[in-house]
Amino acid sequence: MILYGRNAVREALRARRRSIAEVWATDRAVAREPWLRDAGARIARPEEIERRSGSPDHQGVCADAGGYPYVSARELLAVDAPFIVALDELQDPQNVGAIARSAECAGTTGVVICERRAAAVTPAVAKASAGAVEHLRIARVRNMADFLGDAKRSGAWCYGADAAATTGYDEPDYSGAVVLVIGAEGSGLRPRVSKSCDALVSLPLRGRIESLNASAAAAVLMYGILQRRRGA
Repeated sequence: MILYGRNAVREALRARRRSIAEVWATDRAVAREPWLRDAGARIARPEEIERRSGSPDHQGVCADAGGYPYVSARELLAVDAPFIVALDELQDPQNVGAIARSAECAGTTGVVICERRAAAVTPAVAKASAGAVEHLRIARVRNMADFLGDAKRSGAWCYGADAAATTGYDEPDYSGAVVLVIGAEGSGLRPRVSKSCDALVSLPLRGRIESLNASAAAAVLMYGILQRRRGA
């Protein structure tokens, strides 16, 4: 996997969860980012970096980082009173990256994504997350509803985000083990996933727009849950 973008590459080096084989950077990037010199970056022209990364958004930096180190869903559930964010078939790399960034900043236990019909942790997701995926534990599951069943059997309460829900996001206390489930862009939670949740919660919408996008809603809900858990 060729990571690209300053933050994505820098955080991969800081996290040390991947074996970085090589780093390439432009003269300008090395002059602006001293850590690139410490990383032994090879000087390359912008066109070469774009060719290697396959993106014009490389910011003058890319690195051969190998595959992403996913963890198992069981590992996330084994943590004492985990706070897990589950993404039900989210396909937009920008949304997945933004949610991962919020999840890492909020100190969640980790994120669960679907193996099929969903964005994996790609270089685009890594860049959109500003490198947060390098510090965050992310698991992939074949069936989200089955994962929620496993979570409930382990003692977790599962809350699905649904704009039509009558329960406000600030009503539950979210103590103990919690899984927050975010639905796909546009379609929301799938019926079986929705039914697998213990409760559906909604955010108040005071304006004229009918909904927040997935990443914005997830960020608000994560910090709302964090505040409730700290209060509890």
